[in-house]
Amino acid sequence: MAKDGQDVNIADLRGRPIGRVLVKMGRVTRTQVHEALEVQKEKGGLLGQIMVDLDVITEKTRNLALAHQAGMDFVDVGSVDISDDVIKLIPGQMANAYHIIPLDYDDDTKTLTVAMASPDNFRATDDLKMLMGFNVIAKITEAEQLDKALMRYYGVEPESIAELINEMADDSELTMIPGGVRTESIDEDSIRQMADASPVKRLVNMVLLEAIRNRASDIHFEPFEDEFKMRYRIDGLLYEMLPPPKGIAVAIASRIKVMARLDIAERRMPQDGRIELEVGGSPVDLRVSVLPTMFGESVVLRVLDRSNVSLDLDRLGAREDDLRMVRQLIHRPNGIIIVTGPTGSGKTTTLYSALNELNDEAVKILTAEDPVEYDIDGLIQVQINEDIGLTFARALRSFLRQDPDIVLIGEIRDLETAEIAVQASLTGHLVFSTLHTNDAPSAIARLLDLQLEPFLVTATLEAIVAQRLVRQICTRCKEPFHPTEEMLMELGLTPDDVKDQTFFHGAGCDFCRSTGYSGREAIFEIMVLDDELRELIMERTSTGKLREAARKRGMRTLRDTGLLAIFDGGTTIEEVVDQTIMEDMDQ
Repeated sequence: MAKDGQDVNIADLRGRPIGRVLVKMGRVTRTQVHEALEVQKEKGGLLGQIMVDLDVITEKTRNLALAHQAGMDFVDVGSVDISDDVIKLIPGQMANAYHIIPLDYDDDTKTLTVAMASPDNFRATDDLKMLMGFNVIAKITEAEQLDKALMRYYGVEPESIAELINEMADDSELTMIPGGVRTESIDEDSIRQMADASPVKRLVNMVLLEAIRNRASDIHFEPFEDEFKMRYRIDGLLYEMLPPPKGIAVAIASRIKVMARLDIAERRMPQDGRIELEVGGSPVDLRVSVLPTMFGESVVLRVLDRSNVSLDLDRLGAREDDLRMVRQLIHRPNGIIIVTGPTGSGKTTTLYSALNELNDEAVKILTAEDPVEYDIDGLIQVQINEDIGLTFARALRSFLRQDPDIVLIGEIRDLETAEIAVQASLTGHLVFSTLHTNDAPSAIARLLDLQLEPFLVTATLEAIVAQRLVRQICTRCKEPFHPTEEMLMELGLTPDDVKDQTFFHGAGCDFCRSTGYSGREAIFEIMVLDDELRELIMERTSTGKLREAARKRGMRTLRDTGLLAIFDGGTTIEEVVDQTIMEDMDQ
């Protein structure tokens, strides 16, 4: 028998059934394949895994057979001497994240040969092509040998961003690249050459991987007159990284534009794009926005890491009674439910979580979004494109002919959209949407400002949910503390009001980057309409009086919910004051 199939012609095995591949490799007999096929007929499942379960072959042999089936060669990376020049092509963070190691590189054809342990890791080759611009040939190796090679060539600590930036600062060819408003004179070939420079590729990829690892929501590349900044947004706040040489601003912007399939020669107009990756087995989408400025192109990437966003109402961090109320609302048969709050307050996550809970084969859900942030199986999702006339209103008109049960409108922006949402509700649909207002009662004034008639608001609107995200105290450095009288005054409290309460804050540690916070939780203000509130809306009562009436009928304001989160030890006074300050200004 051929040892693990290494002496078999791989071309003869490509595309063959897995049982035939294993026979050709000399690892099983035809009888053993037929026995496994009988089990498959009876119980179902994949034939290769069935043979592993029957102890006919090992997991290693199954992976090797799958690799050969896909046309991949076997390589013993332990016996290969890989040059430093090849190793430097792939940053250590990337090699470890994708569990691959580079073996060889052909500069003429831009072909990189890599070894991987799993034949199912095909996405790694696609991402390498997108991220690095290589043509990729993948070979299979043993997982143990791959781990040893990663340790041997990259060590325990992979190359850091700081080390790479220092290396780039000493590279005279890179730092001589012009930037700012004078970049119009650079031809497209020169720009593409900059974007394809190995240090630039490595830096961009390391920044992306670091951001995903730290659960950043946004990555900012910002050119200024005398410097070039890179910043992450984590838990709502921006953190500055070690700045790279200003001279590579054009190269970094161009590299990202190449990855997002944007026009690298266009540097005078804004551009938007998308990069789809898979890091550590999890899909990650990057929404790319390029904006021309006085000193070059400002690039912002919104990180949509599905593995870090659990679309589950129970994972929002909200209070039990608030969640119970939200669940009651989203299971109503018809009506409009609006979620309101500023940009970055978690509205989208809340709505997706609600739809995810309602998602069932017996229910048809249509969404109109700008943009579609997460793809959810079972939902019909439409990307709004106003440039071609596909507005929220136009999409909604078509929705009503698609026989939906539930409709999500990304945002009610104008009277036309509001009227069609009302029409959908009146014809028996449950409608979700968002508004940008400071609190729940203010949403009524916003709808009336759009010239929507009060009787239509009262006939269709079921509830308004205002929300904010407050940072949670880091559990690793959480400790009690005594707030000052001034801090209590900001909440409208006196020392006597809280004499039996214990307050907490984060002292700061390595885990939370010395901020004292880690993660965020939602605080809600839920205004459910009843007959009294509807009567006030018909009378066009002021927002202040609406708020007062809603509080008398049990509505807990954002500030009230924030106070409970403080008393529970989940967040701090500073966070609640910062996130609910507008409520005080409105009152």
